[in-house]
Amino acid sequence: MHTTHSKEKLILRARRITGQVKAIEKAIQEDKECTEVLHLLSACHGAMNGLMSELVEDHILYHVLGTKGKSSSKQVEAAEQLMDVVKTYLR
Repeated sequence: MHTTHSKEKLILRARRITGQVKAIEKAIQEDKECTEVLHLLSACHGAMNGLMSELVEDHILYHVLGTKGKSSSKQVEAAEQLMDVVKTYLR
């Protein structure tokens, strides 16, 4: 599985997201201004999209192209284009 090579990094990102979600909950409980809650939500959304982008890119590299190096240059180019689209979409 491709997540095992960067497992610690992914776990740290997930933990940061957990912290952001807890900050959102705390802000709501403390009746913070809605703009503050919206900023926290936006940051959390960005972090989730970043994690999603990284996992999709790894999935393409390891499961679509494969790690055996037998992909054609057209396949590699198409994979890179798809990864660019995903990154742009998830920003």
